[in-house]
Amino acid sequence: MSALDVLQKFSTDALSPDLGGDPARSMIFHGRHIQPQILADLDGHNWGIRDYMARGGYEALKKVLSGMTPDDVIAELKSSNLRGRGGAGFPTGLKWSFMPRNIPGQKYVVCNSDEGEPGTFKDRDILRYNPHAVIEGMIIGGFAMGASVGYNYIHGEIFQIHQRFEQALEEAREAGFLGENILGSGFSFQLHSHHGFGAYICGEETALLESLEGKKGQPRFKPPFPASFGLYGKPTTINNTETFAAVPWVIRMGAQAYAELGVEKAGGTKIFSISGDVERPGNYEIPLGTPFATLLELAGGMRGGRKLKAVIPGGSSAPVLPADIMMQTNMDYDSIAKAGSMLGSGAVIVMDETRCMVKSLMRLSYFYFEESCGQCTPCREGTGWLYRMMNRMEHGQGTMEDIETLDSVAHNMMGRTICALADAAAMPVRSFIKHFRDEFVHHVDHKDCVVAKYL
Repeated sequence: MSALDVLQKFSTDALSPDLGGDPARSMIFHGRHIQPQILADLDGHNWGIRDYMARGGYEALKKVLSGMTPDDVIAELKSSNLRGRGGAGFPTGLKWSFMPRNIPGQKYVVCNSDEGEPGTFKDRDILRYNPHAVIEGMIIGGFAMGASVGYNYIHGEIFQIHQRFEQALEEAREAGFLGENILGSGFSFQLHSHHGFGAYICGEETALLESLEGKKGQPRFKPPFPASFGLYGKPTTINNTETFAAVPWVIRMGAQAYAELGVEKAGGTKIFSISGDVERPGNYEIPLGTPFATLLELAGGMRGGRKLKAVIPGGSSAPVLPADIMMQTNMDYDSIAKAGSMLGSGAVIVMDETRCMVKSLMRLSYFYFEESCGQCTPCREGTGWLYRMMNRMEHGQGTMEDIETLDSVAHNMMGRTICALADAAAMPVRSFIKHFRDEFVHHVDHKDCVVAKYL
């Protein structure tokens, strides 16, 4: 029996320029009928509040406000094993518990929708197809953490989706789910969207806060952490779009049911953005722990029937893995970490046998060189060194010493900056050299690419 007989495909065409897309469908996994939780039965036309409520929307909020305490909500999230979907994978319930709820004064909930990691396009589809799930999740978060105001910071290059989220906010206000004394509970919560300007660095949570305050988007020193000193100096919790969108399902159906969808230390489904050399690029929501081989088959397999060469499993900043390792790996945090990479944002970049690893790394290095904010010397200077050495090597001017210098510079960048952008630039370099050193040596010795026969 093929993987497609076990796990039916469901995805959305996240790369299309319009607001269309294929509807998500249900699946059979390990003998159980499972409905996608975030991209379920969506087709680009049923994103409004009436359709959302017909799918059970805002029932979780009603449940919370009709009898649960903030501690109850946080305990439920802890039991669900929901982990942050933005990249770090930190347990959501634990993160929410860090907020000083009993201290008087303003507190904030912030959604990080500044999706700029190359290869990642899931959050924009959540906001496109299911914006009310994010809104409901943020309201519940505000209740659980004692916050009365929230902001959704939306990536600067998806303005059409920002407008859709604004429409959804208006619907929620008109229905009484936002504002003063929500559903007569005495709890009040205001939610606003903020349109970013396309800076990759603003995906870092403290740089995002700086931008929200109207300042230059540069990361802050930590500590103090946002839970004690965040937006406007007040306690703040920042979570990813997909994380907030998962919260209503956890509350409505129960922590145990959610936890059982995934693996031991990570519950639920996860949306993977698969791109590159596959037949059907798109977003695929599958239970955590699904084998990569199954995900690849869901995406139609390798484009043109070519051979799989390498995979970047968690966005461009995650270490690359060769095909033989990746085909034996499951799609969950611990399995990918054990294989030597990170689940990250869930962006799966697939590369076939025609891809030159030197050229691919050069392009990634250029991205981080351009996107470094320049605040920290190891990142400002190091990203430039990496790109210039990669550029020389790709154009036949590299030396054997360059290979060792690349690895050394990358090593010395890691862990020496305010934020993790330097690490994000360094990890691909070190992993590409580790797994595909022969291609770098070939570029030095022959002044051309080992895959030139395909070009």
